[in-house]
Amino acid sequence: MHSKGSSSRLSSLVVKTRISSLLLSMFATFASIYVAGRLWQDAQNRVHLIKQLDRITGQGQSAISVDDTLKIIACREQGKKLSELEMELAAARQEGFSAKSVMVDTNDGNLNKRPLVVIGIVTMFGRKNNRNAIRKAWMGNDAALKKMASDKGIIARFVIGRSANHGDSLDKAIDSENKQTNDFIILDDHVEAPEELPKKAKLFFAYAADKWDAEFYVKVNDDVYVNIDTLGATLANHLDKPRLYIGCMKSGEVFSEPGHRWYEPDWWKFGDKKTYFRHASGEMYAISRALAKFISINRLILRSYAHDDISAGSWFIGLDVQHLDESKFCCSSWSSGAICAGV
Repeated sequence: MHSKGSSSRLSSLVVKTRISSLLLSMFATFASIYVAGRLWQDAQNRVHLIKQLDRITGQGQSAISVDDTLKIIACREQGKKLSELEMELAAARQEGFSAKSVMVDTNDGNLNKRPLVVIGIVTMFGRKNNRNAIRKAWMGNDAALKKMASDKGIIARFVIGRSANHGDSLDKAIDSENKQTNDFIILDDHVEAPEELPKKAKLFFAYAADKWDAEFYVKVNDDVYVNIDTLGATLANHLDKPRLYIGCMKSGEVFSEPGHRWYEPDWWKFGDKKTYFRHASGEMYAISRALAKFISINRLILRSYAHDDISAGSWFIGLDVQHLDESKFCCSSWSSGAICAGV
């Protein structure tokens, strides 16, 4: 009896073990099928995505991530919208509308004309007489300054930094003068020094582009007379050029001798080491809004050379920029219809 009972229990255990093994095998099979199906589906999705990306970018083999793909698609959509806006703008121009009448929304919510130009008159400590001469000759002050901005869309400001001894008598003199005239851009983070002029010009463009959404931005020295009406008329003729660098273009000599007045420490970087690339004379030149925004965005990585005019030219040399050689900006040779003259 005991032997029979043991055999029965053993048979029952074997059957249960076989059933469990069968169930486990079935579960493993189904799991394998499920995983294989998911992997196949994921592979199909990847193939589809790559094909779509290849079709969009036209690059054949692609190793761009999904995030980059979405960015590309978004850029394409923005491009389509931009093309539609350009078509609408072209149609508007045919109906008599002009870029000269572009309206912008100011911070206070009022619609005003976009300024035509912001002029930065680069000045230094101890040159108050020059500034007063400019105010009297063409810039004006108080009501005249405001009227020039409202009627002609021309904003003019003197540009200066701070003393190396911040808060000294030099700084206090400028603060006092500005309190009376309110016609300065004071670059608090810039220390005044002759060798820092290229950086000063860069900071002016960045500051002005952030503060005023103008069509053009002009850098001029504080010993130059400016014909405001001629400047405004000349720039107004180039409103259709979105990336414009205009001035009296030249290619000056590179001086490699230390101690020379125009010594260039980086002389070896310039082609034949004898002449600079084409650039506008530093007495006065203008750039369009897009270029000023470019300077503002990239101010921390834009290289400055020994001279501000060379530095400005270097910032645009590798961009899709129209260089316009305009003799009216040649301040050293006054002629009828000229924009500026050295004094």
